Amino acid sequence: MANRKEYVRNQADSKIGKIIIDRDLCIGASSCIAVAAGMYELDGESKVVVTAPDAVDDATLIMSAESCPTKAIILIGKDGTQVFPK
Repeated sequence: MANRKEYVRNQADSKIGKIIIDRDLCIGASSCIAVAAGMYELDGESKVVVTAPDAVDDATLIMSAESCPTKAIILIGKDGTQVFPK
């Protein structure tokens, strides 16, 4: 089973309900941090963690996930469908 961390979004106007970081895929490229500063940070293992899941709007969150070279950020809609990657 993959080494994953899940984070819940509580923004009422968000269509994305969950952010999953696949720590096995994360290489610490920090592109997500560049796109969505204040939402992510690198931990002691140079893996991304979500520090503020509601810090950005859906469009910025999707852009941050798309910026990941290994697709380590998985976005799940509030309806349970996978938003990214498709």
